[in-house]
Amino acid sequence: MDIPTEPAAMTAVELVTAYSAGALSPVEATRAVLDAIAARNDSVNAYCLVDPDRALVQAKESEARWHSGHVQGLLDGVPISIKDIFLTEGWPTRRGSTSIQADVPWPVDSPVAARLRADGLVFVGKTTTPELAWKAVTDSPLTGITRNPVDPSKTSGGSSGGSAAAVAGGMGPISVGTDGGGSVRIPASFCGIVGFKPTHGRIPLYPASPFGPLAHAGPMTRTVEDAALLMDILSLPDPRDPTSLAPTVTTFRSQLARDVRGCTVAYSGTLGYVDVDSEVAAVVDAAVRRLDEAGLRVVTADPGFTDPLEAFELLWAAGAATMLSRFPEGTRERVDPGLGEVWDQGTTYSAVDYLDARAIAAEIGIVMGAFHTAHDVLITPTMPIPAFEAGHDVPPGSDLRSWPQWTGFTYPFNMTQQPAISIPVGTTAEGLPVGMQIIGPRHSDDLVLAVARFAETVLAS
Repeated sequence: MDIPTEPAAMTAVELVTAYSAGALSPVEATRAVLDAIAARNDSVNAYCLVDPDRALVQAKESEARWHSGHVQGLLDGVPISIKDIFLTEGWPTRRGSTSIQADVPWPVDSPVAARLRADGLVFVGKTTTPELAWKAVTDSPLTGITRNPVDPSKTSGGSSGGSAAAVAGGMGPISVGTDGGGSVRIPASFCGIVGFKPTHGRIPLYPASPFGPLAHAGPMTRTVEDAALLMDILSLPDPRDPTSLAPTVTTFRSQLARDVRGCTVAYSGTLGYVDVDSEVAAVVDAAVRRLDEAGLRVVTADPGFTDPLEAFELLWAAGAATMLSRFPEGTRERVDPGLGEVWDQGTTYSAVDYLDARAIAAEIGIVMGAFHTAHDVLITPTMPIPAFEAGHDVPPGSDLRSWPQWTGFTYPFNMTQQPAISIPVGTTAEGLPVGMQIIGPRHSDDLVLAVARFAETVLAS
């Protein structure tokens, strides 16, 4: 087997194939990733914690398992980064906040970290997040600005921007992020990688997110196949999450090769209310035409709901206020100013206000359920704009006031809890990545991944 000159550039599947053939070891792969982090992280700020000693111990343990023929899991020995939102035993989880101290015991693994550890993956470090994962770009008072490896003058997106920058920048093949309004898919689109938000509850969470029914976890990878493998590892239930779903009856990996030609695809270029950059629209339009020519049955159709921005922002602010109300006195003065404003707004809402917003989310879910009786999946652009200048919450020069105003394709599908994936489909004239989003009915994670794999293959040919 020919090994690329940089093992850090390999996918997870390529790595385990090389391990199996004896052409590469987990130690060599881990060292390559650590070298890439040392060389590149200063320019993009993807990692807030790197632990070379611990990573190499895990890599040597994996190497011994490969040599003995007793591999621990699907991705044994593959280096992985973890967003600094997930509790990870032995490492602080500061969530981008100066109000969370590092020098206390950290004895607990979240379900995500526990599943990855049980599968034998190598933990190289934790990735940056905006404070408490509150916004769709990645900068915080604790860790500063995270930049896009494609163009470091641009934002990586957020809130899983550190994970996206790590994967796109060759500093690890795979990562896991969180997505409460697009936080996996937004940076995946901006950085040119794959980001998958599965059905709510498919990947269990602990502690429970204050953003409640909006909150998901999901893989961030270079290929759809790697995302499916991570889903097979992460999607087992956990008793600490009462919303976690029962195990699947098959594997996501085994469903990737299913023949999706003939599936009915609705393509909505605007959802009926999103203003889309002309270059982004042209790239996604061209990708959809190729999918139609390749055998998907594409029709143009909007789902039929109006922009739920007001309801989403209420749910988001209520979650932020609930979370921050548990922090020590003086926190309000220390947090990201934008988060502080959201906190203040959240304290003004009543339980009735919250339930009214939840009712709007439920109504959109009903609309989408009916829509999917006629259309197997819905395709949209992931983002209406390419990545903009780093260090800003909204595009400079715009009249926008908040991040949800420029993420209109993503947050509705947190409200409906549907599976949605972003895959890269091209670039602007400036070379900035453009993502395409594929959304399926609740519990159709396998279908969404299969259509994404088909699209990935067609567009690469």
